[in-house]
Amino acid sequence: MEKIIKEGAFLVDVRTPSEFVEGHVKGSSNIPLDQVASQLEKFKGKEHIIVFCRSGNRSGQAKMILEQNGFKNVTNGVTWQDVNEAINK
Repeated sequence: MEKIIKEGAFLVDVRTPSEFVEGHVKGSSNIPLDQVASQLEKFKGKEHIIVFCRSGNRSGQAKMILEQNGFKNVTNGVTWQDVNEAINK
């Protein structure tokens, strides 16, 4: 994951806006899980996409939604803390 983050992956936090405000990965976008399917345009043209949330459950669902819509470059980063740690290595 560190490698694709360094290569400029599109970092997407799929938690709610209120969770995002409480703490998030610097430079990440907040697209809540219930909006992923309606916001597919934001994912188009991205070389790598990393989705993450609080526990990995919602990001797993987001990965599945994206893959069902033809995206093959999606990584489940699991928690936002895991992604934050990978960025700071």
